[in-house]
Amino acid sequence: MGRSDSAARAWQALFAGCCFGWLAAGCATVHAPAGDHPGPMATPSTGSATGWISGDVAKRVRRSAAISAGISALSAGSVSYYMDVQEAKLRQVLQGSGVGVIRSGNEITLNLPEAPSFAADSADLTPSFAGILDSLSAVLKKYDKTVIEVAGHTDSSGPHAQNQSLTERRAAVVAAFLESHGVIKARLATIGAAETRPVASNGTPQGRASNRRMELTLSPLTQGS
Repeated sequence: MGRSDSAARAWQALFAGCCFGWLAAGCATVHAPAGDHPGPMATPSTGSATGWISGDVAKRVRRSAAISAGISALSAGSVSYYMDVQEAKLRQVLQGSGVGVIRSGNEITLNLPEAPSFAADSADLTPSFAGILDSLSAVLKKYDKTVIEVAGHTDSSGPHAQNQSLTERRAAVVAAFLESHGVIKARLATIGAAETRPVASNGTPQGRASNRRMELTLSPLTQGS
């Protein structure tokens, strides 16, 4: 068995083993281990949105939990329109905020840069970012037929363990804010990706700034998913 196959199986086992805990706890937290990442996890998604990164198992668990919490799923024929309307509302609410809205198929990823979201090396929300999240949470609460992955990312500066802890804490803070503003906890999954998912080169200050970000990926809650 090759190294990549072993890593892939280990990663899948991690998510499968965590399923019960996710359902019980509501909001899932996953971290990216240093070194081995299966398939696309090892490839920088330079220049594009990362999208949902915690795996299909995690996504299915969130969808099951959301349905169990009383949220009805979308029919196959209504998914695209529902996401179109939500995307338009998000663009309207977030215009001028610095938050990027990226559509990929029927998923929407929101790219929230570190500045002005958090102070350097901190998981404390800035007042301006709290205002953005307040507006965002109203849309997410209204359009509740999605599950949401909250992912923290950083650049390659500093040791992996420090980056991991920081991105996990930031993801948890954002998820907790959304929950406190009416987003159902069962819809939320969090992951700290540390430095493993760059969208730009870490060789320049500009690239490192782009890599220090939060991403919220919205995936539709569909019938039979």
